[in-house]
Amino acid sequence: MDQIECVVIGAGVVGLAVARALAQRGREVIVLEAAEAIGVGTSSRNSEVIHAGIYYPRGSLKAALCVRGREMLYDYCEAHGVPHSRCGKLLVATSRNQIPQLEGIMARGKENGVLDLLRIRGSEAQALEPALECVEAVFSP
Repeated sequence: MDQIECVVIGAGVVGLAVARALAQRGREVIVLEAAEAIGVGTSSRNSEVIHAGIYYPRGSLKAALCVRGREMLYDYCEAHGVPHSRCGKLLVATSRNQIPQLEGIMARGKENGVLDLLRIRGSEAQALEPALECVEAVFSP
């Protein structure tokens, strides 16, 4: 190994994914990591949530990548037997004056291509999460 074609800085989730993709294309790759082990930086402190793309501005790159990446990640997990759970997320209005914010979330989600959001009554949200108190909610599966 006299020459290295590619150097990837960082052995977190993204760095390792990039290194893997390069190696699969036949590249000689070295991954450099400052920490004592792989995946102990930011990757170890993520929220473990697959984001739907509902919070980002319409037409933004973040919104587009979340929507596309979500489906790609679920497909990858299925294809490779990676355990995961589509447990969903509740966005709640705890008072009537917060309902317009839920409407805005629904609208932004639709604009970004998130078409599976469901507006539900407080009682429906409480059936999913009994300790919850709210008047309405948006369920993101």
